Amino acid sequence: MATNEEHLVDWLRDAHAMEQQAETMMTALCERIENYPPVRDRLQQHIAETRTQAQRLERCLERIGGDTSAIKDLAGRATAFGQGLSGMFVDDEIVKGALASYAFENMEIASYTILIAAAEAVGDAETRDLCEQSLQEEKAMAAWLVEHLPALTKKFLARDEVLEEGGKR
Repeated sequence: MATNEEHLVDWLRDAHAMEQQAETMMTALCERIENYPPVRDRLQQHIAETRTQAQRLERCLERIGGDTSAIKDLAGRATAFGQGLSGMFVDDEIVKGALASYAFENMEIASYTILIAAAEAVGDAETRDLCEQSLQEEKAMAAWLVEHLPALTKKFLARDEVLEEGGKR
C-alpha cells in the first residue's frame, strides 16, 4: 500500500505528463488557426503558462525526491500528437479544438485541486503554493474559453456559410 507521500509523487508525475500533453495539443492547434487571432494569441499565452506549470511540477518532484516519468510524458505527448493530427482532417477544427481545450482545462483544474489537497495532507506547503499558482492560471484559461465559445462558434458558422456559398473550403 502506498503512503500519502508516494501518492503525491505519483500524482505530480501524472500532472507533469498532463502538462506535456496540453503543450503539444495547444501547439498543434495554434499552428493551424490563422482566422482566429484572439484564440491563437490566448493559446500562445497559455502555452507559456503551461511550460511554467511543468517546470513548477518538476521543482516539486525534485525537492521531494521524485522525478518525472518519461513513459507518462511520452504517452501524453503521443496522445496529443494523434489528437493534433486528427484535427487536420475536419473542417470545424477550431470549434472541436475549443471544446477539447475547455474539457482539458477542467481536467487540469481537478488535477491541481487534488494536488493541493494531497500536499496539504502531507504538510508540503511549497508544493501546495506552486500548485495553487497553476490552478489559478487554469481557471483563468477555462473562464476565457467559456466566455469566448459563443463568439468563436458564430464566427466559424458565418465563415463556413460564406465558404459553402463560394463552393470552396
